[in-house]
Amino acid sequence: MTSRFAQLAFTPGVQAHQREHGSDRAYRRMLDAPASADRLGADERRFIQDRDSFYLASVGETGWPYIQHRGGPRGFLRVLDDHTIGFADFRGNRQYISVGNLDHDDRVALFLMDYAHQVRMKILGRARVVEGNRDLAVEGYPAKVERTMLIEVEAFDWNCHQHIPQLWHVDDVERATEALRDRVATLERENAKLRGAA
Repeated sequence: MTSRFAQLAFTPGVQAHQREHGSDRAYRRMLDAPASADRLGADERRFIQDRDSFYLASVGETGWPYIQHRGGPRGFLRVLDDHTIGFADFRGNRQYISVGNLDHDDRVALFLMDYAHQVRMKILGRARVVEGNRDLAVEGYPAKVERTMLIEVEAFDWNCHQHIPQLWHVDDVERATEALRDRVATLERENAKLRGAA
C-alpha cells in the first residue's frame, strides 16, 4: 500500500477500527509520509494496459456510491503519463449514471482484477469527461465511442491475493487447449481409420 492511498483511505473512523483490532501500528508510518500523488511505475503501467475490464465507482448527489463495469479489448484502458490514465467510453445502456455523478463530484475509484494470477489493483483519482472525443478509440473495435474519460491518479494500492478466485478468460483457455484439441482430433481420425480397416 502506498502512503498516499493510506492518507486518503484511513479516515479517523477507519483508524479507530485499526486501533481496536491491533493493525494501526503496521500502517501508522504511511500516514506521516508527504502527501504527494502516486506515480505510476512500469509494473502499474503493464498491469493497467493489459486489462480488458475494470470497475469504476463514483459518488451520486445523494451520497450513494455507484459501481459500474467498464469493458473493451485488452489495452483499452491506457496509461497516458505517470499520473494519468484514460479510456474511450463506449455506449452502453445509456443510463449515464457515472457521467452524471462526475458533474458534481470528480472523485472516482477503480478496481482492476487479474483473476488468472489472483492480483488486484485499486486506484483513487479525479475524473474528467471529454464529450464527443474519440482520441482513445480502439481501432477495429465496433463499439460506439461517446466520450473520453481521463483520470488523474491520486493513489493506488496493490491488494493481497487472499480470497480472489482463480478464473481464466475464455480466450486464454482456448489458446491453452488448442494443441490438446488438435491432438484429440488427430487421434479420433486415426481411430476411425483403424476401425474402418478392421
